[in-house]
Amino acid sequence: MELMIVIAIILILAAIEIPNLMRARMAANQAAAVENLRAIETAEITYSVTYNHGYTSTLSQLGSSGGPSSLQAADLIDGALAGGLKGGYSYLYVPGPVVDGKVETYNLKAVPSLPCATGVEYYSMDPSSQSAVLTQSYSAVVEQNFFAQVLIGSMGRAQTLCSQ
Repeated sequence: MELMIVIAIILILAAIEIPNLMRARMAANQAAAVENLRAIETAEITYSVTYNHGYTSTLSQLGSSGGPSSLQAADLIDGALAGGLKGGYSYLYVPGPVVDGKVETYNLKAVPSLPCATGVEYYSMDPSSQSAVLTQSYSAVVEQNFFAQVLIGSMGRAQTLCSQ
């Protein structure tokens, strides 16, 4: 009987603490996403200055190939980030127009890999915003984006997925 009471107390404590742990992990993922965007921005500036070739045409060009750094593998960010996935977020890199053989600008987004599980905030950055990281909540993105609404509907989920 005493053992069952101890187990019941442990289960109650676990039920209370697991949501707190998940929220803390989500907050850590979100903070890391902002810092990763800034790291990518710094790497893009370094790439542009070092190689005098504008910005990269893909995010993977900022990563490493295992050999010496070059125009195609600058070794400025780690491999996971160069692959576009790190810390529960996917990083979407869209290069701007090419002028005189150089990519003049880019747009960068950090999107939760599993919305409401790995993060609830979407982040974006482009060089013209003077290093500002723009933030949008998951619910705002869903309300503004028809495709997100269709995806959520096709997955049998309600419109308001995230409860904070």
